[in-house]
Amino acid sequence: MSSIKTQLHALCAAFVGQRIEAAQAAMLTAQESANSETKSSAGDKYETGRAMAQEERNRNAVQLQQALQLQGELARINPDLSCDAVRSGALATTNLGRFFISISAGKLTVEGQDYFAVSAAAPMAAALSGKRAGESVLFNGKPVRIEQIQ
Repeated sequence: MSSIKTQLHALCAAFVGQRIEAAQAAMLTAQESANSETKSSAGDKYETGRAMAQEERNRNAVQLQQALQLQGELARINPDLSCDAVRSGALATTNLGRFFISISAGKLTVEGQDYFAVSAAAPMAAALSGKRAGESVLFNGKPVRIEQIQ
């Protein structure tokens, strides 16, 4: 069953890769826009355009940094290791769904089954943290029973 975790890990890596590529492309576009602004007779219009392009580039730089941080978090997870309690790298099957504790990548589908990639800091992961198969917790007033951990 570790092959499911390996596939989920690969899908998370692809998710992060797409975010990194999108941020880099947006930064490049914003930089090109700033560089192509030409002086106009309107005076301040040139500086305003450059400032706006620089601000856009800075926003994308923050997004890139966040994506690189996610990539680092994901790199610390070995999907081949089995887990006996809910922690980073665990795949927890509960009565409410299957949760891959890794990064926040949302719903992923592997072999026709839906899984939710959530960070260890996510409320559901935090509620389940340290629990073992057979244990239950209350989450948003609902009982969550851990059926299996991989």
